[in-house]
Amino acid sequence: MKFDWLIVGAGFTGSVLAERIASQLNQKVLIVEQRDHIAGNAYDYYDEQGILVHKYGPHIFHANAQYIWDYLAQFTEWRSYYHQVLGVVDGKEVPIPFNLNTLSALFPSHYAEKLSQQLIEEYGFNVKVPILKIRETAKNNDLKFLADYIYDNVFHKYTLKQWELKPEELAPSVTARVPIYISRDNRYFQDSYQGLPKHGYTALFRSMLNHPNIKVLLNTSYQEIMNDIQYKRMIFTGPIDEFFEHTHGELPYRSLDFKFHYTEQDQMQAVGTVNYPNEYNYTRITEFKHLTGQRSYGSSYIEEYPQAYKRGENVPYYPIPKDEYKELYKKYQQEAEKLKGEVLFAGRLAEYQYYNMDQAVARALHLFKNLTGF
Repeated sequence: MKFDWLIVGAGFTGSVLAERIASQLNQKVLIVEQRDHIAGNAYDYYDEQGILVHKYGPHIFHANAQYIWDYLAQFTEWRSYYHQVLGVVDGKEVPIPFNLNTLSALFPSHYAEKLSQQLIEEYGFNVKVPILKIRETAKNNDLKFLADYIYDNVFHKYTLKQWELKPEELAPSVTARVPIYISRDNRYFQDSYQGLPKHGYTALFRSMLNHPNIKVLLNTSYQEIMNDIQYKRMIFTGPIDEFFEHTHGELPYRSLDFKFHYTEQDQMQAVGTVNYPNEYNYTRITEFKHLTGQRSYGSSYIEEYPQAYKRGENVPYYPIPKDEYKELYKKYQQEAEKLKGEVLFAGRLAEYQYYNMDQAVARALHLFKNLTGF
């Protein structure tokens, strides 16, 4: 069989590139996916109770760029949805990220007001300030107390569970993801465009890949078919160290174990996700009916248990953002440069970089533009 492109991986990066190449260049693409489904980690399905659940944890789409939202709108209707997260702190469910409403929920009203005023005076209103920055720059005892309180009761323990590392051991890009939000906006994201595909991510991907120039082969490793097909160029979205047979050693990742549950309760949580930074071994519970807007008897939810990644046993979800691992990745990057023109490495695993879904789409569209000038 002859193809213009072989794309390894049917997640956002591989699928967007496949769609662009097939529809805009009229070239033939074979997508090879080792799992038994398309859509990568965004894959969703209807469980035995008829509730749409996300197999690999909650995926809420959010973007500030209209072109990304509009591009995906070719393949789905959107369900508007603003995600809210609560965290259990001192036995109370309070808004996360930590904001002015969280202060009011945890502290006596007069002290919460005092802290709020000091935060606004020091850093401004409607801004997000990383907790580590407040710990370093706080000029009075009240803000130092607040910073230490949040660090100890929310940030530190959650980070240990998620990464098995202290916050200080991670890159600033990670610690910045858990700020104090000096606002009364309880939305988890503040992006201009927020929502979920009306009929699910899998349906979105199915529509995206429904093109006569695209063939998809599931349950298959690309090594299995390399000698049986002809292609001109490859796009590889899997782990870059795996492609080079771990010549320089394995790049480390964090993985997750998901436990799905069903309750006859109509609604178990007040919001879509509740975080547990201090109690239990799981980090959070997500109840899917909040996300999908479905009405059904009972409710399905998922617990997330962070764990170490073990090749061949679980899924690599998060590249570990430490300088020593970036240096290791650079060695593979140098190997990739030698194949420039033959193999393009793109996506979270191939570039050893965490991407939100909108970032993955933007990255794929940018790569396509660079490839073709479109």
